[in-house]
Amino acid sequence: MKIKSFLARPYASIVHSRIRKGMATAVTDQQSILQQLLKTGAGTVFGKDHQLKDVKTYEEYKAAVPIKDYEGIRPYIDQIKEGQQNVLWRGKPIYFAKTSGTTSGAKYIPISKDSISNHIDTARNALLCYMAESGNSSFADGKMIFLSGSPVLERVGGIPTGRLSGIVNHYIPGYLRGNQLPSYETNCIEDWEEKLGKIVEETINKDMTLISGIPPWMQMYFDWLSERSDGKKIKELFPNLQVLVHGGVNFEPYRTKLMESLGGHVDTIETFPASEGFFAFQDTLDQEGLLLNSNSGIFFEFIPAGEIFNDNPTRLSLTDVKVGENYALIINSNAGLWGYNIGDTVRFVSTDPYRLVVTGRIKHYISAFGEHVIGEEVEHALLQAAREFNTHIVEFTVAPMIQTTGELPYHEWFVEFEHQPDNMKAFAERVDNALRHKNIYYNDLITGNILQPLKIRSMEKNAFISYMRSLGKLGGQNKVPRLSNDRTIADGMAAFIKK
Repeated sequence: MKIKSFLARPYASIVHSRIRKGMATAVTDQQSILQQLLKTGAGTVFGKDHQLKDVKTYEEYKAAVPIKDYEGIRPYIDQIKEGQQNVLWRGKPIYFAKTSGTTSGAKYIPISKDSISNHIDTARNALLCYMAESGNSSFADGKMIFLSGSPVLERVGGIPTGRLSGIVNHYIPGYLRGNQLPSYETNCIEDWEEKLGKIVEETINKDMTLISGIPPWMQMYFDWLSERSDGKKIKELFPNLQVLVHGGVNFEPYRTKLMESLGGHVDTIETFPASEGFFAFQDTLDQEGLLLNSNSGIFFEFIPAGEIFNDNPTRLSLTDVKVGENYALIINSNAGLWGYNIGDTVRFVSTDPYRLVVTGRIKHYISAFGEHVIGEEVEHALLQAAREFNTHIVEFTVAPMIQTTGELPYHEWFVEFEHQPDNMKAFAERVDNALRHKNIYYNDLITGNILQPLKIRSMEKNAFISYMRSLGKLGGQNKVPRLSNDRTIADGMAAFIKK
């Protein structure tokens, strides 16, 4: 055992113990955080606009601060860009995390001096919990790769601005800098395919022990490594690879192909980070769900998912959530986000401790006919069929087809297969039946002859990569939404349907 892994073990034990003790105080910690936020927020422009100095309780807070998305805070962000201080939080943000989706423009999410530790410490804690739970710390001695955005930052309103992963890259501890790959120069390359080629060159002969990134780009990295090494499995190239750290999208649709590419066992650590905060992480090896980050500067609220677009939705604090319910996640943070709808939905699998799974995106759903199909449901249906037909899914997206000629409307699925099923008709029927079983509204529309069963379009190899390239959004943290309630993505994907 080398010095880094040797020293990491007692530190991991201390942090793991502290986190386990915090499981019992999650509710009181949340109450304390709300009071701390109110105390600081009262002196800001936002706080004065919403009379936070008069707010003492959570009930009063809900009455004072409405739920909002990015458009709701944009006027305050614009004031910060103009140089004003004490707008959403005391002083000025130390960074803007710049983020954009496939269908929306750039957003500038503030990161404050108080909130940066949420991002850095939680990533560290996820690894330390893994060390303590597994007893494995030897990966700390090898090379580690973080598939991230460029660490080069621009300035917006005088504030350093860039992708969150690029910002976090500046906080890699000095004692791990020698372990980190790729090189700083390679990490600064903006073009994803050029960057990936350089990453492959720099890592293919190294002793890689940990790889971190979002699953689709991790898979692309594995594919390029395999091509460069005449088809070798990743564990042949990196026999000491022990850990994959992943987040950003549901891992399950990618698991089978990633594990096949690896060609051997590798432990996985799931995380739930976003530009707005690091919300949860896998703290154990044998329990479902991610531990809510209940004592890290964020006060969480939860809205029943079906109410998120209501004028006056039910808002719950942690003490009122129930296992099995689907909630929209709302945050209030020491970065200056207040009643902020991040767009994700979650479901608690435990309240002792508070562990959850991410079930989808608020805006990523299909309800063109009142079915309100969500991401968790389509992923379940497709994966169940893929297992039964012994096929692997590379990527997929789903959209409604409303304008038809002489036939009922339907859900159109664009699926890239590793190996296409021999009987596509039977495969589509199995997916449709699985979705009907998961969503009673969809089932009612099928049985009531409002919709016809879904149709699957088999996509060309690398169709989704080609689509993202066509948008100029290949790589980084960008990914194609699994569900859309309109045809914007579907129309773009049509060019890549297998002939």
